[in-house]
Amino acid sequence: MLYLVAFAVLSCVAPVFAWINYTADGTATMTHYTIPADFVASCGCTGDSTLYPTAALSQMAYGSSAAYGPGCGKCFNLTLLNSYTGTPPFFPTISKSIVVKITDLCPLSIAGWCSGTEKKPNPSGQYLNFDLAYPSKAIPDDFFPSNATFYGYTDFGVWNITYQTVDCSSWAGWKDASALGSVAYLDSSSACCPDNPTGAANDTCPSYSDHNGIAPDTTTSSAMVVQIPNVFLMFCLLYLCCCNQLHY
Repeated sequence: MLYLVAFAVLSCVAPVFAWINYTADGTATMTHYTIPADFVASCGCTGDSTLYPTAALSQMAYGSSAAYGPGCGKCFNLTLLNSYTGTPPFFPTISKSIVVKITDLCPLSIAGWCSGTEKKPNPSGQYLNFDLAYPSKAIPDDFFPSNATFYGYTDFGVWNITYQTVDCSSWAGWKDASALGSVAYLDSSSACCPDNPTGAANDTCPSYSDHNGIAPDTTTSSAMVVQIPNVFLMFCLLYLCCCNQLHY
């Protein structure tokens, strides 16, 4: 028990970062990363979600430093504006958009594209970054426009984009039941992937790293009921009390 008290005190004196309260529509950067087919990412969404466009969201917008967060399951329409890395910047003549579902976390970094915090933007001046799972069978190979003749390469790596929060019925995987929800072998204490989160407590994931409780049950079959040990509850209360003291 003394160990838990010490841990709670040390946690409270650590730097406190506020999650980014971003607008429903705005600007951001887009990068891309590779994940295997059927991969179960941070949110715990089903492997079949990889058959459709998905993305990781930068940590401070995602809302957790590990496992699931409020960003899990949300859907966004992302539209390419111009390349960030090209010199001069490349402005495509055709506007390209894609609707993605957030299934993964892009960890906070010191100076990378997912480094945006409430007070400090990333190198492009944006606070949000969407890391698109690409290449992917769900996305055309020519999704990212380029001018190889002028630039000498086809992959700019980083794009300035606009994002728009949309209903997940717009996502390509919406009608595929196997692509929705979280995997059945992970209970609600370790996975949370709502079909269509609205921000309400009963359909939106809490922050795993904030220890705000057990996530809503979003598994594709009935999840196991998890009993929280009394010791854990005592730790949470102590943690919250300690942090509240530091905020005032």
